[in-house]
Amino acid sequence: MGCGNPQAIASLKPGEHVLDLGSGAGFDCFLAARQVGAKGRVIGVDMTPEMISKARRNASAGDFPHVEFRLGEIEYLPVADRSIDVILSNCVINLSPDKQQVFREAFRVLKKGGRLAVSDIVLTAELPPDIKNDLDVSYSGCISGASSIKDLQSMLEQSGFSQIEIKPKDESKSFIKEWMPGAGIEKYIVSSTIQALKQ
Repeated sequence: MGCGNPQAIASLKPGEHVLDLGSGAGFDCFLAARQVGAKGRVIGVDMTPEMISKARRNASAGDFPHVEFRLGEIEYLPVADRSIDVILSNCVINLSPDKQQVFREAFRVLKKGGRLAVSDIVLTAELPPDIKNDLDVSYSGCISGASSIKDLQSMLEQSGFSQIEIKPKDESKSFIKEWMPGAGIEKYIVSSTIQALKQ
C-alpha cells in the first residue's frame, strides 16, 4: 500500500542510478526509469519471490531494459557499496523490524552526495493498545510499525545522514482514515516525506 510519491521529492536526473526499497510489482521503478533515461539504471529490491517475478514480467512487457529486480531484504541489501545516487521507498520502511539497519544499509550503498527520498508514515502520537495489537489489520495497513519523527531523525543521524528533512503531510489524513474506518487512526499517524543526504 503506497502512501506517497517519492519521485516528487527525489528530483531524479538523467543517468542516475536509483534503488527502490520494497519495490513490489515495480510501479515506482518504472516511473523512475522514465526520469533517469536509457543511460540511468534502476534496481528494485523486494523480499517476496512472487513480487519479483511479477515485476520482472512487467519490466519485460513494458520494455524497461535498464530496470532490474533483485530478491532480498531491505535490512541486507544485495547492492554494492557506494553504487547508488538516489534511494526511493514508498510506505515500506515502517514495516521493517529493524529500521536502524535499513538506514545503515541505505547509507552504505549510496555514493558520496547520494540522497534518500522516501514517502512513509510517521507517528504523531502514541498508538492506543487496541490498534497497535491488532496486527492483522494494522500491520498490513502500514500502521503498527510507524516511528515518531524524533526517532526517525535519530536513526538517520546515527546512520551517518545529514540535511535530514521529515515533513508530515496533513492532507494525507483524509485517505489514512479509510485504512481502518471508524478507528480514528488519522489522529495518530500521517504520511510524510523523508529526505536525507550522504555527504
